[in-house]
Amino acid sequence: MRTPWQAVTSGNSVSLGALRATACCILFAGAAQAGPCTAEINQIEAQIRLAASNPVVGPTAPQTVDAQLHHQPTPGAVQHGEAEANADGDAALERARKADAQGDADGCHEALRQTRELYGLK
Repeated sequence: MRTPWQAVTSGNSVSLGALRATACCILFAGAAQAGPCTAEINQIEAQIRLAASNPVVGPTAPQTVDAQLHHQPTPGAVQHGEAEANADGDAALERARKADAQGDADGCHEALRQTRELYGLK
């Protein structure tokens, strides 16, 4: 009894070549569909995941008037500020993904610039 590999390799070399070509096409199909800044998006997502383990690092929001007047925030105000900053950071990253999917390099880079600014990334 022959194994499936023996059945594929024992025939002519054309079928083995076709199998290799098909495998290459499948493996590299994702790279061919990548947008103009997919690699940059992946890099920023990795930086965000790494920063998530550090409670000091994360998206930021503008300083409020109360903070400028040296008023201490309530725990609820801190949670609200964190949620707002997270939503802004997530929205900027989503805009980058959409622009990348549409092939809009300028829009993608602008959204990534905003994402870096909000998350304090370089």
